Amino acid sequence: MGSTLKLFSGTANPELAKAVAEHLGEPLGNVLIARFSDGEIRVQVRENIRGADVFLIQPTCPPVNENLMELLVMIDACKRASADRVVAVIPYYGYARQDRKVRPREPISAKLVANLLTIAGADRVFSVDLHAGQIQGFFDIPVDNVPAGPLLAKYLKEKGVADKDTVVVSPDVGGVERATIFGRMINAGIAIFIKHRPDVNRSEMVAIIGEVKGKRAILVDDLVDTGGTIVQAATALVERGAREVYACCTHPVLSGSAVDILKSSPIKELVVTDTIPIPKEKRFDRLTVLSVASLVAQAIRNIHENKSVSALIQEG
Repeated sequence: MGSTLKLFSGTANPELAKAVAEHLGEPLGNVLIARFSDGEIRVQVRENIRGADVFLIQPTCPPVNENLMELLVMIDACKRASADRVVAVIPYYGYARQDRKVRPREPISAKLVANLLTIAGADRVFSVDLHAGQIQGFFDIPVDNVPAGPLLAKYLKEKGVADKDTVVVSPDVGGVERATIFGRMINAGIAIFIKHRPDVNRSEMVAIIGEVKGKRAILVDDLVDTGGTIVQAATALVERGAREVYACCTHPVLSGSAVDILKSSPIKELVVTDTIPIPKEKRFDRLTVLSVASLVAQAIRNIHENKSVSALIQEG
């Protein structure tokens, strides 16, 4: 007999965890997650997981540090409860943008987080659309990085948005590979913005490579944070003659005044996923949220049954 599959949720995105559990046909495990009076995190697994294959669903979205620490404590609790294997299911991997030194005397925080997860006792990590693929190399344990692109592309094709007059646009050079793959999925051309970033959370569009005049433009990125980059790109596309602009981003961080900025932008529709929970006050008419629950559930099933996760990506 193989290990029993046990599924637990942190407090970061319980709705996604519930949806994943429904797709798997497995109940969410009984775990106490609370705070001591001084704010320290308390975790107690309230069922037997000895020898089990444990999956912990916890994106490290805002509040990032709280959710990350909660995940680390959950991993430690499961290891000390003699779980056979602990898999950290992190639909959104926080600190991923700090994957290299841009300026002198800066940390590589994405690597630090990888170290913390490994030292805490994670045997494997699963994530959706890592900001940079090289983050997988920060770990000495297996990492599965599954793209949400097929899910987003399928929606656009069913909506009838993808046609010969459509161009997929990367808002910066770093997203060229993502945009190229997305363009293949919907049989569209590619355009690339050259971006200058004078400071953190600030960017300036310098030039664009590719033809966008008279086209329907689809901006593709892994996340939308303050909204500044994607709105600047959308505005620049309209100024360069784009017929209409759509945007697809896997992770809706939507920090600060992002919602107001997006509402007043020329973006016709922003399509995101539920890797990060979006409260009611951050939802608006032109925002479409697709669920990754089925994708995450199938990946968990494949990992548990020692089947190929890359095959799942190709199927998508």
